[in-house]
Amino acid sequence: MAEYKCFNCGKIVKEEQIKKRVRCIYCGYKIIFKTRSQPTVVQAI
Repeated sequence: MAEYKCFNCGKIVKEEQIKKRVRCIYCGYKIIFKTRSQPTVVQAI
């Protein structure tokens, strides 16, 4: 389940909310990007 973030207002938009048209449901902006998770840092022993 992917989450996207609006470039204009910064709100999180769920994948099912943008199935038919790629616009922010809050402000109507057209640029939405996929958020990235924080990388896990593993230290070798």
